[in-house]
Amino acid sequence: MQSPDELIDDPGPRDACGVFGVWAPGEEVAKLTYFGLYALQHRGQESAGMAVSNGDRIMVFKDMGLVSQVFDEPTLNSLNGYMAVGHCRYSTTGSSTWSNAQPTFRGTAGGGLALAHNGNLTNTDELEAWLATSVEASEVPRKDRMDSTSDTALVTALMAVYADNGLKAAALEVLPRLQGAFCLVFSNEKTLFAARDPQGIHPLVLGRLERGWVVASETAALDIVGATLIREIEPGELISIDEGGLSSVRFAAADPKGCLFEYVYLARPDTLIADRRVHAVRVEIGRTLALESPVDADMVIPTPESGTPSAIGYAEASGIPFGLGLVKNSYVGRTFIQPSQTIRQLGIRLKLNPIRDVIEGKRLVVVDDSIVRGNTQRALVKMLREAGAAEVHVRIASPPVQWPCFYGIDFATRAELIAPGLSVEEICRSIGADTLGYISLEGLTASTGISGRKLCRACFDGVYPVPIPVARARQMGLEQSLGS
Repeated sequence: MQSPDELIDDPGPRDACGVFGVWAPGEEVAKLTYFGLYALQHRGQESAGMAVSNGDRIMVFKDMGLVSQVFDEPTLNSLNGYMAVGHCRYSTTGSSTWSNAQPTFRGTAGGGLALAHNGNLTNTDELEAWLATSVEASEVPRKDRMDSTSDTALVTALMAVYADNGLKAAALEVLPRLQGAFCLVFSNEKTLFAARDPQGIHPLVLGRLERGWVVASETAALDIVGATLIREIEPGELISIDEGGLSSVRFAAADPKGCLFEYVYLARPDTLIADRRVHAVRVEIGRTLALESPVDADMVIPTPESGTPSAIGYAEASGIPFGLGLVKNSYVGRTFIQPSQTIRQLGIRLKLNPIRDVIEGKRLVVVDDSIVRGNTQRALVKMLREAGAAEVHVRIASPPVQWPCFYGIDFATRAELIAPGLSVEEICRSIGADTLGYISLEGLTASTGISGRKLCRACFDGVYPVPIPVARARQMGLEQSLGS
């Protein structure tokens, strides 16, 4: 069971990063990037940075912390140019240190290279070996000797090696060799580039400004800077933007396998993915959940905020009134202040607090997005009972998380997940609920309106669309799935 101090910082599944790029002569691109990253803050809260080019040189500024902590008005005013690459990070490959903050930067034969990455590569050992054959052994920037230990630094190093004929040629050399999930936004002094892995595991979109272009992890970032959505960047596509306009080239055939968990939790509800608003999908998930897991109750309440749309859908389909029984403290996030033992014992109350007058004596349906380790739900059920709830029925808007993710979501190893090896009834007893119901994988998939063949559902069914190295799989507790 998780210790009380861990409950304070139990944010649930986290995505690797958010990326943003803008090419817009005449605009304050640093401030546009700041607001774009602000809209993507939910995708990464450990560090933030941007690289701004004025056509002659690239200036990079990055630091640990939230976007609003890293950048201030004087800093943004000093970053002058017409093109920028921005990034907010949550670490998956490479530790959470300043040197791993992005964008990464390297000098090349043709100038500078700034690069930001969302996702996670699965073949870094192969890429490092390829790099070793491409340059003098003494010049190989091994991952353990780089200023950065992330897979992003390895991609940047490879592109720098092959940049003799320009950055586009280098990208077309390197991109087909990358495996895993990657949404890349990168630039030299004059051109902005963006690329998405052939499976399109995580979203990347293209938008139009009156005097330029924007690329971003989610459409919500386009909205905040006043850009019009043009389209998604296609899986296996590389685009480039410069004074000659926008051009596109394929570096790999598309084999769409969009991340199903983006719909459940990762993406903002106001974002569009595959032409569907995430909020609408989550409401539909709640409706399906109500049909699959009905219960007699007095009120449906969400676990704020990710459970709210599905709770709305559950209430609509079940006819049980929707209510707000929990208040979220919006200002609890990463903190560098160590809590005292007294504060540790408060646990989840730092983030959520029940409204006793609303829930006392009520039979509650509590809708949450997922159960990973079970610690948050266990503490939540206990708190609701102490506040006077007569019954607590937990309903989950995703199937049991059975497998770790290798493509950029920070799930636990399989041994740390609660679902493998336990039945739904056993998990229900573990968290202390009266009943527990998950949506089925088929029901979740149908709620998205997308064929299961075009989705990555590996965290639920263990079917990985991009091969996982055997050593890495064994490290994450997948020996049985490898047949060993």
